[in-house]
Amino acid sequence: SMPSEILLKIFSCLDAVSLLAVGCVNKRFHELANDNGIWLKLYSSSLHPKRTIWKMKSKQTETVSLGCAALHDKEAGYWKKEYIFKKTSAFKTRVMRLVKFLDPYTGLPCKNKEAMKVSGLSWIIVLKDKNGKEHVVEKPNLSFKDTSLTVLWHGTDWPCLDILLTLKLFGVTPLLPDQSIPPNKNGPRRFSLIAEYHLANLTENSEVVGADELVQLFSLSPGLLVGMWKGKNEIAFVMANLHYNQLLERSILGSATVQYSPPPNKPLLDDIDSEYGLHDYRLHLDLHGRNCMYLCGSFKCLFCRKRDIENGYVRLIVVNVKDNRKHLPVIGTLGICWETDVFKGNVKDCFVMDLTLLDETGMPFWCFSAPVHMELSTKSSGLYDYMGHIYTADYADSEGKVCVEFVWLEETKEYIIVSLVLYVSTKKVNSWYGTNY
Repeated sequence: SMPSEILLKIFSCLDAVSLLAVGCVNKRFHELANDNGIWLKLYSSSLHPKRTIWKMKSKQTETVSLGCAALHDKEAGYWKKEYIFKKTSAFKTRVMRLVKFLDPYTGLPCKNKEAMKVSGLSWIIVLKDKNGKEHVVEKPNLSFKDTSLTVLWHGTDWPCLDILLTLKLFGVTPLLPDQSIPPNKNGPRRFSLIAEYHLANLTENSEVVGADELVQLFSLSPGLLVGMWKGKNEIAFVMANLHYNQLLERSILGSATVQYSPPPNKPLLDDIDSEYGLHDYRLHLDLHGRNCMYLCGSFKCLFCRKRDIENGYVRLIVVNVKDNRKHLPVIGTLGICWETDVFKGNVKDCFVMDLTLLDETGMPFWCFSAPVHMELSTKSSGLYDYMGHIYTADYADSEGKVCVEFVWLEETKEYIIVSLVLYVSTKKVNSWYGTNY
């Protein structure tokens, strides 16, 4: 029953976040909270602190008083949208500026943690069932690595797999971030769709990574691991592996319905070098099990001869089986650690592979973070230095393949990588460099 004039006077004393919240109370509050006069004051004071609304020279505010066209010729909520757009644009610029700082060792952004702290970024998954109901799972556990982030969700009240259709992974940031106060879970938030996965026939259509006494792991591209309780059609946990090179862009720059698509690379043509695009690659490779690191290595001057281009792939030999000087020992027993509210475990003979391939200019050319499982090969080691069982681990996506061979040394209880070969799609190379191989 309070007059609108008094409510508008009260609303004019609120900050932007409180104003957005009060607009959700009812239809009348929503209309009043969209008042252009209130939002124009917020717009002016926050973005032009040295100017008053009487002296603003933007295209939208060419008038000199609140009673002029700057207010009355605009639809309700216009200045609210302008305020939010300008604030989010400034926020994205500030965060992405931090990403431009590169580590000379890996060639990747070295201030990711700082950027994520500034942005107030978090991640959630949304499970949608056959009835259209959505189940939101928050409060993940985070594990930071040199080049990737592993996000783990678990709970006891998840829907049965039989009724689930899709799983969506979102990056979530405050709509109007304020560094002076911690993010409010119940405040207005912005969602950025990172990936969407179809869960129908999960156990039949996805790749089996491994199993232990309690769970079985299924891999969904890109980079998602779903743990199922053995003997039950119920999800135990969900683990997402996010590469730093794609993490912030996909978590911030997308929308709630459309994934962020990076702009295409602008090739720098080189008419002098006949093998331009086939040499001077750098690789950074991490193998880990979420909580433990098994291998961290960097390799320079990788190349491919034209004669080695076969079946639509450029072959880059990183570790040659014939050169024992470059064979790599792996620390620890390979496996992926998992946990829930009650149980913990370790699924052996699998790991998470973080791959970063840089081109000759140091630009990230091919990057991913994904679970990989090992298989016992039928052949035995013919190497003089290493006698033991051979295991293979392969990964493939639309941009290339990775083939790794391990030898298990029973005496020392360790794995040795004796072969590591990358196969990069010629389509990827041609589009990146503007060449034609």
